[in-house]
Amino acid sequence: MSRRRWTGPLLLALLLTALTPLPATTQSFAAAPPATANTMATRTGAAQDTPPVPLPSLSATTTQVASGLRRPTALVAPDDGTDRLFITEKPGTVRVYHPGTGLARDPLIDIASAVDESGNERGLLGIALPPDFTDSQDLYLAYTALPDGAVTLARYRLDESRLEVLLSQPHAEYSNHNGGQLAFGPDGNLYWSIGDGGGSADPLRAGQRLDTLLGKILRIDVSRSCGPLSYCVPSDNPFVDTPGAREEIWLYGLRNPWRFSFDSADGSMWIGDVGQGRWEEVDHLAPGQGGLNLGWSCYEGLEKFDGGHCVPGEKHTGPVFTYSPYTGGCSVIGGHVYRGRKYAGLVGGTYIATDYCSSTVWALRPDGEGGYEQAEIGEMPTQVTSVGTTAEGEFYVVNDLPGGLHRVSFAREEPTCRVDRTVRAWGTGTTVDLTVTNTGGTPVNGWTLEFPLALGQTVISDWNTDLTQGSNTIAAADASHNATIAPGASITLGYLAGHTGDSSPPPRFTLNGDACAIGR
Repeated sequence: MSRRRWTGPLLLALLLTALTPLPATTQSFAAAPPATANTMATRTGAAQDTPPVPLPSLSATTTQVASGLRRPTALVAPDDGTDRLFITEKPGTVRVYHPGTGLARDPLIDIASAVDESGNERGLLGIALPPDFTDSQDLYLAYTALPDGAVTLARYRLDESRLEVLLSQPHAEYSNHNGGQLAFGPDGNLYWSIGDGGGSADPLRAGQRLDTLLGKILRIDVSRSCGPLSYCVPSDNPFVDTPGAREEIWLYGLRNPWRFSFDSADGSMWIGDVGQGRWEEVDHLAPGQGGLNLGWSCYEGLEKFDGGHCVPGEKHTGPVFTYSPYTGGCSVIGGHVYRGRKYAGLVGGTYIATDYCSSTVWALRPDGEGGYEQAEIGEMPTQVTSVGTTAEGEFYVVNDLPGGLHRVSFAREEPTCRVDRTVRAWGTGTTVDLTVTNTGGTPVNGWTLEFPLALGQTVISDWNTDLTQGSNTIAAADASHNATIAPGASITLGYLAGHTGDSSPPPRFTLNGDACAIGR
């Protein structure tokens, strides 16, 4: 089927996540405050700008437009009328792509002599263009620097071919979890993500500490300098007056926020934070919400992290979306909210992300009621490392190996299945009956229905299916008597589960890899 997830052999994943599952409690994210504009995701504008197309009716595909890139890591587009894309390569070069002439042979920038690309995750990692790029010809680069892999922010002056280091954070103990995303926010300040310092299980306990830039997203003003600094710390940064804290910190409690972005329509912030091995997460924060603690390493996703660092009395802001690497994933690749014109009637206002290993395309959209619609709507090429947009808001992605650039397209593709849910909950138990209808035109001969369970749910028994549970992921295969579903026909299956407080039904389903519409 057209939207089946890629399941071929995997190469070594960039953004390594230590996939060996670690023990964790089943405690919910009890420390998280209620979902309000001051703590979690912005809901403003969700109802009026939500397209009428249900997420399972969307399909994302890609077309390769360039090859020959050397482990590309990020891409941005200057808003200067040239239609160019700037693409960073891990060894320390920036290449230029133009849709009319293709990938330029010679790099626009070469800082390889300054870049430490040892290890799988070091190198030139991020790029951002300031609002005045057309006039200033300045851009900003994030990389791991020689000789010791310090994560570094620098300004590069194109007209002078000159690199000016602005800020550096030592990162010598481990080579992984460098972060590296750079983006200018709606306030004109530059935001920069740095991972927790690497290793497994936050050995430096950096996520919850405020005396280090590791495990943080920073916010600085690079349009001017202050005293000995080549930048200024905005006076309204949340920890400016906190003794012992680094004033550059905007958000903390992050593991490896490899990619984040701002929604150009409402200024909200979306973060893809790579998990330890049990949960990948996406955070969605209202504009201007600095100072939030996103949980790591006290929490991984919504789950208490066994052996993590928890500070008494801390409040944590939970993610709006999590998924388990048991689906074949390993590292969430945070994307963007689509605000282009070409597909506005399909995916306008929809956040698109993917995963380095599974290549699944995740679509998320606020539902106007405090929650989020979610669906798997296709596949990216293997090993996507970054999602970028043109100046007009259209999507491109780059993938690590073999190193290509791909244009992303969206279409309406009606799902060939529908799932209706009947839930009966009591105490610590729940039964869920599922009716699966073949809404396509051809028979389904042999099937597997996949779906996630809410945190704390565990299947006790099942009927009319051969069901297996891995973490929170369920794979329900056909039984001998219901293996074929004729067009227009339905089959029923179900399960009994215990729960720890959340008895909600599964929010999404795929049948043989294709997203299903959700009925009642």
